[in-house]
Amino acid sequence: MSTPPYNPLDKKNLGVSVADALLASPVTALPPQNGFVGAGIYAIYYVGAFPAYAPIAARNLGDRFEAPIYIGKAIPAGARRGGGLGLTTGPVLHRRLNEHTQSITQADNLNLEDFHCRYLVVDDIWIPLGESLLIEKFAPVWNSTIEGFGNHDPGSGRYSSQRPLWDMVHPGRAWANKLRENNRSKQEILDTLAQRLQGSDEGSTA
Repeated sequence: MSTPPYNPLDKKNLGVSVADALLASPVTALPPQNGFVGAGIYAIYYVGAFPAYAPIAARNLGDRFEAPIYIGKAIPAGARRGGGLGLTTGPVLHRRLNEHTQSITQADNLNLEDFHCRYLVVDDIWIPLGESLLIEKFAPVWNSTIEGFGNHDPGSGRYSSQRPLWDMVHPGRAWANKLRENNRSKQEILDTLAQRLQGSDEGSTA
């Protein structure tokens, strides 16, 4: 069977170019000091001493930044309804990074100075594809094993749902404390994470 010719305009190849552009962007402290306008994608990196994340931090120390703990996107509100072309975005990406900053500072067992980020302002249409490819490539633990970091307050009348896994491991967000406890304990969640990291690329030092 012959291999199809490389098409630089193929949707997936265009998405890869967006992902590569993010990974080539500089690493900065979280949150970025200077405000900016635009939507886009971002990667958050951890270099702290939380024991469960030791294999991840080891790959980020020494300015290596090889293992994001979270990948996310910020898109204009209209894009969620399929009207993303030509929208005036405002500072949606910068605002999203500041929201994550608040979540981290509210957590009882995390320090903001242990976090860094890369971010890239991207044309609206390519944001979801770029994010998906990056999550597929790195499988960050806060996107999968310990979900809920990017969640918002569900609002009154919706507090009967379970507390996100992230808030079970990193308690402190006031709205999450109003939710009922998750069926999985903190130790169960961390045990699952340890099993995953033991044989994964994140657990390597390569």
